[in-house]
Amino acid sequence: MNKFKVIVGDVYRKNVKTFSFWLMLLVPFIMAGFIYVIGYFSSGGFNSDQALAVISDDPQILQSAEEALKNDFDLKDYPDEAAAKKALADEKVDGVLTITVDQQKVSGHLTNTTSFGSNDETIISAFLSSYQQSLVMSSLNLTPDQLTAVQTPATFSAQKVTFEDGKEVPDTQNEDLQFAVGFVLVIIIFFVILTYSSIIAQEVAAEKGTRIMEVILSSTTAQTHFYGKIVGVLLAALTQFAAYIVIGVVAWPFIKKQDFVASFIGNLDLSKIFGSFLVYNLLFFFGGVMIYSVLAALCGSLVNKNEDVPKAVMPVTYLALIGYLIGISIGTGDPENIVVKVTSFIPFLSSFTMPVRLASDTVSTSQIILSLAILFGSTILLTLFSARMYKANVLVYSEGGIFKSLKQSFGIMKNEKA
Repeated sequence: MNKFKVIVGDVYRKNVKTFSFWLMLLVPFIMAGFIYVIGYFSSGGFNSDQALAVISDDPQILQSAEEALKNDFDLKDYPDEAAAKKALADEKVDGVLTITVDQQKVSGHLTNTTSFGSNDETIISAFLSSYQQSLVMSSLNLTPDQLTAVQTPATFSAQKVTFEDGKEVPDTQNEDLQFAVGFVLVIIIFFVILTYSSIIAQEVAAEKGTRIMEVILSSTTAQTHFYGKIVGVLLAALTQFAAYIVIGVVAWPFIKKQDFVASFIGNLDLSKIFGSFLVYNLLFFFGGVMIYSVLAALCGSLVNKNEDVPKAVMPVTYLALIGYLIGISIGTGDPENIVVKVTSFIPFLSSFTMPVRLASDTVSTSQIILSLAILFGSTILLTLFSARMYKANVLVYSEGGIFKSLKQSFGIMKNEKA
């Protein structure tokens, strides 16, 4: 046990002292700040409205344009197109919108010296389409009330319900927030797996590449060394997550005061999010990280030097990518899809697809427990198998590649049984 602790402590300290660890720790906060700034810019936080001159022979169009576009543009008034174009040349306006009407067909042409961007062009296009629709409806001699009735969109609402003792009861499970949690969790687990799988594989392959394993195995067993490496890296990952939790708890009183956060959580029952839903998601998260970590360690044990680690962990990357794509592309759109249902019980994929089913409340508690049992049971079996494989191949220095090392390891394991 003391040797195991020494190995775990050495691997843990080595990883948490590296620049890459602290960079990984800070990246989410850097990204959050970057997204906030981008959102601020896109919402017009630092942007002034584009100066736009609207020209038309129809005063009614000009009046409608002013009402529709005044909140998004700095509208300028010019008597004709020539004056507006001169102002454009003198950089007094950023663009000139010329609107014409020919037999109830509305056409708009924007002449600009600076890019208006897709959002601004969409706003202008929507106004022109709306005005043309009004012209067509007016030509049909509709009364103002009829015109309003035609333009009024249909209403749609949805209410999820449950039945208790035969009575219909509104279900307030906060599906939107649950979906957001599940979606984010799938993304996080994907990047965590990619990051720490490589680290674990390099840790396992490190001593093997230096050919000092004979010295190490003279004082400890191969299994102890293998388990110590995995636990040390997982503790480093746990430290990172613990730091996020502490920072989140400290920052939450300030975050919830933000207007967009307050409006989002105002009518939500957060107690249901921080209950069984979150517990199940965290179990799938840690189960997924563990099983991929063990697989990465197994792949790392099949190479002789660190330079070969990226190739060794390719199966881990592809397997995680498959689960990620199923969870994001199929699961978020159709959680009842047969592919999502089946993969939610497959160990290496369930951590990506089951959170999506949990968010949409399309899975029973018994199915969740069965999936978790399969996930953690498979992790234990894979860990035991990987430790035996590591014991067999730890002193195998094959130059024939991963598959040759794997074949030799199976041969050694078979001979040991015999």
